[in-house]
Amino acid sequence: MLSRIFSFGLRGVEGYLVTVELDLANGLPGFTTVGLPDAAVREARERVCAAVRNSGYKFPPRRVTVNLAPAQSRKQGSHFDLPIALAALCASGQLFAGEWTKRFCFAGELALDGNLRPVRGVLAMAAKAKEQGFLGIVVPRDNASEAAATGLAAYGAASLREVAGFLGGEPGAALSACAAAEPEAEAGWDLDLADVRGQPLAKRALEIAAAGGHHLLLVGPPGSGKSMLARRLPGILPGLSREEAMEVTRIHSVCQDRGGAGLISRRPFRAPHHGASHVALIGGGASAKPGEVSLAHGGVLFLDELAEFSRQALEALRQPLEDGKVVVARARETVEYPARFSLVAACNLCFCGWRGHPVRSCLCTPPALLRYLARLSGPLLDRIDIQVEVSPVPFEQWAASGPARQEEASGRILERVKRARLIQQERFASQDFSVNAHIPPRDLRRACALEPAGVQILGEAARKLGLSARSLDRVLRVARTIADLDGGGGVLARHIAEALQYRSLERLRP
Repeated sequence: MLSRIFSFGLRGVEGYLVTVELDLANGLPGFTTVGLPDAAVREARERVCAAVRNSGYKFPPRRVTVNLAPAQSRKQGSHFDLPIALAALCASGQLFAGEWTKRFCFAGELALDGNLRPVRGVLAMAAKAKEQGFLGIVVPRDNASEAAATGLAAYGAASLREVAGFLGGEPGAALSACAAAEPEAEAGWDLDLADVRGQPLAKRALEIAAAGGHHLLLVGPPGSGKSMLARRLPGILPGLSREEAMEVTRIHSVCQDRGGAGLISRRPFRAPHHGASHVALIGGGASAKPGEVSLAHGGVLFLDELAEFSRQALEALRQPLEDGKVVVARARETVEYPARFSLVAACNLCFCGWRGHPVRSCLCTPPALLRYLARLSGPLLDRIDIQVEVSPVPFEQWAASGPARQEEASGRILERVKRARLIQQERFASQDFSVNAHIPPRDLRRACALEPAGVQILGEAARKLGLSARSLDRVLRVARTIADLDGGGGVLARHIAEALQYRSLERLRP
């Protein structure tokens, strides 16, 4: 006897249709799975056999062959347990294979007692199922609200017995379509810029970076407030739109079981340790999983002690910084992950850390200084729009109280950022991007038309600092954001002049 049940596999953050075929043949009892299964899929035979028996059914004592088609795609994960068990029940005649086998798809991990456990990537599977024209998807109860967010009818079940009873029409065994979970409550970011004393230039740079989606590098001596400033960037970023929330949630759903949580509404903030490998940062490994740059998609990637990351990890950042995506190539498959994030990095200017300090002297020799700064390659720095030198806060400013202590709160800055982003959204309404940092070169001259005085300032800076063509483009994008913060008019000479201030490392390199 042969039966077919539909399920879905995962390739990157996209789902693809998998047909689970199960054949019962005469011969010695056995269970064989083909179709490039990984260890978790091969081990499904033990879970399925026990779950079928413990659910009150009889597992057929015959030669069982399971084929997961298409055979050339590697199958990963434990979510094939449920469709394999249903296929076994249909092939053995314990469950009638009616029209539901063509109109519904299934995913879920089975416990040995027949209960269903949540799995990863349900959002991507449900989105593909809707695209393929399925009427509904049956998943573990904890995953149902996530699947329903796509608009597809999602049925949550607690056990194999419940699913089989529903499909077989048993009296009282009914599953109802689950409602989509409400988006996660957008709690306010705990860290406020009002906590940071002084540093007006760095705060202005943070505001510009938030308004235009620009990459930002903060450099300076230890204790000057670089990390404190960087960790407050999410507090001045607007929430995710529904389309962005769907994309961000899909990435996180592929990486981990989210326990029935709704769509992510707050922009991600990822801060990997500087000991992270390039695979952890970019993605890859045996299963080509997404890395930190993809988990930060739509949000912020904070790299503290940037120069302490391995050279391989830093150079691997070039593609996502430029293209907003990561292509992970492996022998068996090539996977593309979105990686459109705002990079915020912080580092010192030398090994001892005291270069640029107004009182303490740097102890590094010129060769040591060159070796340290060489860790940050020119091509990498070219891709960072804003580079700001942060100086230590004077004692008088640190100890100030009363009116002299008043610092602007993140909430007020957020309002200006939202207004600037609204201007950009209206400007790029017909484009596939929405912030100035993503303006492609073909549209840059039109979006950032300069007056003669601005061209002259930019030309002088290019000659004195040796700015590359990429650096000049990024200066234009930053100037466009500054103009939007001023109300959205044309890019003036003063906007160009301010944007050029944020290329500190061009002057600080020995």
